[in-house]
Amino acid sequence: MPVPHLSTALRGPILDLENRIINAMPTIEHWMRGKWREYTVPFYCSVDLRNSGFKLAPVDTNLFPGGFNNLNPDFIPLCVQAMMNAIEKICPDTHSLLLIPENHTRNIFYLQNIATLQNIMQRAGLNVRIGTLLPEVTTAIDIDLPDGQSIQLEPIVRKNNQLGVENFQPCAVLLNNDLSTGIPEILQNLNQIVIPPLHAGWATRLKSNHFAAYDRIALEFSDLIGIDPWLINPRFSSCGEINFHEKQGEECVAAAVDRIISVIRKKYQQYGVKEDPFVIVKADSGTYGMGIMTVKNGTEIYKLNRKQRNKMAVVKEGLQVSHVLVQEGVYTFETINQAVAEPVIYMIDRHVVGGFYRVHTGRGIDENLNAPGMHFVPLAFETTCLEPNASQPNIIPNRFYAYGVVARLALLAAALELQQTDTSDAKLSSA
Repeated sequence: MPVPHLSTALRGPILDLENRIINAMPTIEHWMRGKWREYTVPFYCSVDLRNSGFKLAPVDTNLFPGGFNNLNPDFIPLCVQAMMNAIEKICPDTHSLLLIPENHTRNIFYLQNIATLQNIMQRAGLNVRIGTLLPEVTTAIDIDLPDGQSIQLEPIVRKNNQLGVENFQPCAVLLNNDLSTGIPEILQNLNQIVIPPLHAGWATRLKSNHFAAYDRIALEFSDLIGIDPWLINPRFSSCGEINFHEKQGEECVAAAVDRIISVIRKKYQQYGVKEDPFVIVKADSGTYGMGIMTVKNGTEIYKLNRKQRNKMAVVKEGLQVSHVLVQEGVYTFETINQAVAEPVIYMIDRHVVGGFYRVHTGRGIDENLNAPGMHFVPLAFETTCLEPNASQPNIIPNRFYAYGVVARLALLAAALELQQTDTSDAKLSSA
């Protein structure tokens, strides 16, 4: 497997950051264990990171990860072990689980992800069936996949406020559907454990809430190991009441762009970075890399052409964008075979179980790589990302350990975010 190459040699701030993380490993792991006593860890999660050689930061956190098929097959046993831990916490008596995927029947790569996820759970000792929300699926259908796996999609049955499929009453429901279009009625008011919780879906979740939580976690972590929080934290702002077609709310976006560019410019001067600062403007909810653009000056917002406005106005499932996140852009100076790459780290429970590089031959170092034409390269760990070596700086396992730490900070932020946005207790008390 190709090994990622950091096109800026590992030196300067990022090597210093890496060294500090490696040397503080016992302190970090002790602090993390304490945090998991405070918060409920999300069931699973993937984090998109960007490594610019001077900054290492998360730019997106997905609570319904859809790329298990892209993980290094050597790490499936690690996934199985982590899955056992995750299930044990949620439902110790669980032996059966209903998996609800996205409403894709033609996206073969996504279905391979579902097959891999089912395989991991079955190897963890669970009986797993796949229930689809697609109304046209009225009887079980079998789908053979190009990688040799196969899955069976079955229509969901709701009985006594519990979901199942024919002759199958599971203890819990696992969503691999991000609820972008809202929470279907069939999922509401269930007397059954649903993981992740419904308020983790994009119907209610905002990226700005997540990064506000990450701000808090990053500050505490930076104090713990004595670093500038900016090295692991992208600045951001958010704007509401946006309509790109009607040029509504543009002033807020343009002002936020200029404000964040000014902050980045000062930081670049402080660290001797020669690149031009940039920001990413993206929908405040949703996924699939839609509704995203790179901006280097606030005036660009007023000059968008019709095609750009159309691209920014709509995300997955044709949903209109009304809120945007204006986020500091983090260059990616990692390449695989000369193509721009960014690491995506996967976690089950609180365990890093691997990841892959998202690689795009047609995109630049300041652009979103989650776009048509991307491909994936499994992380080629010689050892796992949990085995750094403090006596040997500037080696791949150290970088992967640093990735795992920053990804777990984002996981921790997701836990804090979900705790803060959970209204279920309030709903129960008002019922």
